Amino acid sequence: MVEIGGRPILWHLMKGYAHCGFTEFFVACGYLGNVIKRYFRDYYTLQRDLTVRLGDGAVDAWEGDREDWTVHLCDTGLHTGKGGRLRRLQPHLRNETFMMTYGDGVADVDLNDLCAFHRAQGRLATVTAVRPPARFGAIELDEDAVVSFVEKPQIRQGWINGGFMVFEPELFDYIDGDANELERDVLPVLAAEGQLSAYSHDGFWQCMDTVRDRALLQRLWDAGTPPWRVWT
Repeated sequence: MVEIGGRPILWHLMKGYAHCGFTEFFVACGYLGNVIKRYFRDYYTLQRDLTVRLGDGAVDAWEGDREDWTVHLCDTGLHTGKGGRLRRLQPHLRNETFMMTYGDGVADVDLNDLCAFHRAQGRLATVTAVRPPARFGAIELDEDAVVSFVEKPQIRQGWINGGFMVFEPELFDYIDGDANELERDVLPVLAAEGQLSAYSHDGFWQCMDTVRDRALLQRLWDAGTPPWRVWT
């Protein structure tokens, strides 16, 4: 729920999915899940002008732009692992292919292309492989003169799991309890069995693990053309 440009990073993620046509979300709530629930409970009225009739307490929201999303807010426990959280959502996912991402990183991933790639591979799971940004800015030198400077460039070597995953419902056969962690207990087994694909993304990706990361994302937003804002 940390804000970038006055909106929680969770909202930014959902806007990216909705831009690609995916508008039904299941949020696996844990720590401070009540804050997430309040945000979405009040979202409709807080995003538009209101008329309040003090005599009877009636509230009318004026017409305006709105996100036509369905957001399911599901308590999945305070200490449940990420695999366990998915397992608790299983009864609601209708035994269909589904997507999953973390709540702390934004990217300009083409989600429709990701899904097409997943279908073409025919495996149970696909992760988006990204190149992490460097911690410090990069400079290119010509003797003692700086000829270019790039803040936090993407590292050109090495791939990491950047989230933005696609799973088949058979994934749940690999999760046996709340303690299961997706990265430690599930994905390595799928990889060993040849059931894990990697969709390589060379575009923008940035997690928000630190105050420094949040400040960078805010600067990109304030500049007017944040790379992850694929919607108009």
